[in-house]
Amino acid sequence: MEQPQSTESDKDLLRHERDALTGLPGLEAARHKLDSWGESAPVHGLLLGLFRLPALNLAHGSQAGDAVIAEVAARLVQFARAEFDGPWFAARLGGATFLLLARDVPSRERWELLGEGLAQTIARPIVRLKPGASATMRLSPRIALLRAPAGEGSESSLDRLGQTLAALEQRSGRRLLWADGAVVRPGHSAERLEADLLHAIDRDEIDILFQPQFGLQRDELTGAEALARWIHPRLGRIGAGALFALADRADHIAPLSQHIARKALLRASQWPPHLRLSLNVTSADLAAADYADSLLDLVAGSGFPAARLTLEVTEQALIVDIDQARQMLGRLDGAGIRIALDDFGAGFCNFRYLKLLPLHYLKLDRAMVDGIADDPRDLAVLRAIVAMAGALGLEVIAEGIEDQSQRALVAAEGCAFYQGFIRARPLTGDDFMDFARREGSPV
Repeated sequence: MEQPQSTESDKDLLRHERDALTGLPGLEAARHKLDSWGESAPVHGLLLGLFRLPALNLAHGSQAGDAVIAEVAARLVQFARAEFDGPWFAARLGGATFLLLARDVPSRERWELLGEGLAQTIARPIVRLKPGASATMRLSPRIALLRAPAGEGSESSLDRLGQTLAALEQRSGRRLLWADGAVVRPGHSAERLEADLLHAIDRDEIDILFQPQFGLQRDELTGAEALARWIHPRLGRIGAGALFALADRADHIAPLSQHIARKALLRASQWPPHLRLSLNVTSADLAAADYADSLLDLVAGSGFPAARLTLEVTEQALIVDIDQARQMLGRLDGAGIRIALDDFGAGFCNFRYLKLLPLHYLKLDRAMVDGIADDPRDLAVLRAIVAMAGALGLEVIAEGIEDQSQRALVAAEGCAFYQGFIRARPLTGDDFMDFARREGSPV
C-alpha cells in the first residue's frame, strides 16, 4: 500500500528533514506531524528501537550497521504500506530508533496486533553477502505503543514513548509495552488471532484486492498485482504484513498462500486475454520443496494461462536459500511464468541476484522514484538502474507513481510499466472488472 500524499507544506518540511541514510523524515518533521494530527483527534504511535545494534557494529563493522538501519527503514515502510488505507507517517528519530504514526486505527487491540506484526517483520534475519562469505545478522526489536488523546502534543507523546522504550530495555524477553504501563502479555492476543486465522480461509474472510498496472508507452491497462487482506469479524481489515506475520507464527503460510493464489487466479481467469496477474512470493513459499508443483497445479486448475502470470519476489524472500530459490524459479520460468525482483532499491539491493535468477522484470521500490522530479541525483540513480536492466534484458516496473511529473520521467527514462495512485488504488475483483471495461478492455 502506498503512503497517501502529503499536503504541500508537509512535502516542503519532509524534503528538508530527510535522513541521508534511510530517506525518512527526522525528529522535527515527526513533532510537526504529531502536533498537526493530534490537534483534533487521537493519534496512534509506536516507537521502535534496536537494542543489539552496538553489538552488530562491533561484530561486523559500522558499514554493516548502517546497512541494517537502511534495511529496517525499508521493512518499516513496506509494512506500513501493506497495512494502512488512511494516512500514516514514518520517521527516524536518530540512532536505531524509528517512529510510526497512523490515523484511523479502529482499536487498541488492532494497534497492538500491528506492533506484534512489525516486531516479527523486523526480527527476520538479515543476510549480508561479502566477498567469499556471508554474515547472518539477527535483530532484537522493542516497540513502545501509544494512543495519544487529542491535544496531548508532540513533546508529551514522544516523552512517554521514549520512557516506555527505555523501560522495555530492562524487561528481558518482552518486545511490546504500552506507554500507559499496560503490559502486552506474550502470545495472548496472538494465540487468539492465530486460532481465528486457522478458520479464516474456511469462512472466506481473506479478501483479494487488485492494484492495476499500466504500460508507459501508451498508458494502457496491462494487468494487476493481487494483494491479500483479512476482513476480521471483530478487528476489521488486517493488511498483508500483519496477516503473514500471524500465518508465520501459526505455521500456516502454505495454506494461506495457496488460498490467495487460487482466489486470484480464478478471478483473473475472467479477465480479458491481454491482462497479466502478479502474485507475491514469500520466503516460506520458496522454502517448500513442493511449491512449484503446487503453484503449477493451481494455475492449471484455474484456466489462467501460465504465460500471463508474474511472480514478484523480494530480496527478503530469497535470502533463506538462494540456490533452492534459483532452482524453484527456474522451473517456474520453464513453465512460462515470468519473474520480477520486487522492491528493488530497498534494503541491501544485492546485484548478485540479477546474475543468478531467471528474471524478466525489475520492480523499483517507491523510494527509487520519490525524488526524481526534484533531485538530479535521484534521477541519475534511476537512469543508471534502467540502463543496467536494459543491458540484462530486463523490463522495469516503477511502483508508487503519484503525479504526472513522475510518470513522465519514468517513461522518458525507459521504464516499461508503472503502478500507483495517480491512476488507481487497489480495487476489489468486481471493481477491477468495471475499471477494465472503462479502460477499453472488452470483458
